[in-house]
Amino acid sequence: MDTFEKRLVKLARSGDTRAFAEVVELYKDKIFHLAYRMLSNRHEAEDVVQDTFLRVYRNLDRYDENQKFSTWIYRIATNLCIDRLRKRKPVYSLDAEMNDQEGVDGYSMIPSDDRTPESYMLVSETQRMIHEAIDSLPAKYKSVMVLRYLQDMSLQEISDVLDMPVTTIKTRVHRGREFLRKKLERKI
Repeated sequence: MDTFEKRLVKLARSGDTRAFAEVVELYKDKIFHLAYRMLSNRHEAEDVVQDTFLRVYRNLDRYDENQKFSTWIYRIATNLCIDRLRKRKPVYSLDAEMNDQEGVDGYSMIPSDDRTPESYMLVSETQRMIHEAIDSLPAKYKSVMVLRYLQDMSLQEISDVLDMPVTTIKTRVHRGREFLRKKLERKI
């Protein structure tokens, strides 16, 4: 995959718009998923995806080919999300509904393994509480927790994406887990 990516990026750098369209196709869903998990807002996540690819296109000449392309694009997307989170006024919604669907949150759309109404209610309620707890994390912990547990990245990959030492990432993961544990132990 890396060889294919490198070839696409080289072609895109030389002005091949089809190659850049392939890069967009390769990463648009991954970037959207990351942005949605960090921002909990479909429209903002879509904006971040667009802004990410605009920045990638404008700065392709600055991309260091010795670095993984995925790391570079995730760093751009994560920084855009963090910027949006910092600009927000703190608003903590108790119902955490999706903007485009009344009465439905993102976690309630995940199918349950157990088909009983009781277990479905318990799972969706637990997921809602976890979602709210993640949303209440400060931006510096939220970005690390989303990359680690929802994007399933290693500590080294997160370090590369956020351009921070691995020790800082470990500390933020630990503090983020502690924050979530304290927040959820009263509820679950």
